[in-house]
Amino acid sequence: MIKKKTPKAISCATIKNINKCPQTTRSNILQASIEVFVRRGFVNATLEEIATEANVTRGAVYWHFKNKYDIFAALHEQLHQPLTSSILEDIKKQQDDSLKQLQELCVKLLVNLDQDEMRKKIIKVFLCKCDYSCGMEDILEKQKQQKLKNIDLFTKYFDRAKRDKRLSNKVNSKTIAISLACYMSGIVSEYLRNPQLFSLKKQAPLLMAQFFASFKTK
Repeated sequence: MIKKKTPKAISCATIKNINKCPQTTRSNILQASIEVFVRRGFVNATLEEIATEANVTRGAVYWHFKNKYDIFAALHEQLHQPLTSSILEDIKKQQDDSLKQLQELCVKLLVNLDQDEMRKKIIKVFLCKCDYSCGMEDILEKQKQQKLKNIDLFTKYFDRAKRDKRLSNKVNSKTIAISLACYMSGIVSEYLRNPQLFSLKKQAPLLMAQFFASFKTK
């Protein structure tokens, strides 16, 4: 088991400064942690380095986060909450062609990622800068639950398409939803590991068109 450091007493001056703009301080710490994790990796990063990067005291970091695992969990929420909200908002629209609707949503999500440097860095930390060894069980469980939630949301699009006769009843909605989640995950992973291979902004429409063309009703 990894021993987690006990925070030192937080000074009154630190508390006073934190209370001025608590959300700004928290946001700055999260942004700083991304830079430190990208540069040093999660295992090697320290709260002292994160505090220095954020231009705050270590006490300010402890005021908002128990440890770097807590920071990592907050980054996970920062990454996935907007994604889930986008899907939930889109699925309420009830368009005539659910497959086209989902295809356009997937393209939008990929293009938006290409234009969001901070989100790209967060994902890169998750993919390349953390080995998920001791103490990461809670994070792994959160990641699994998030993937299952996204798959369930994708499944609703495919179920709707089947009801509208735009998708064959022989197609298993859950299976194709899992396929889509894996396909998009693979695209993002390859792009972030090897960005010189292709332009995500240019290729996203073509990649998603190829995927959806494989099972649409002729």
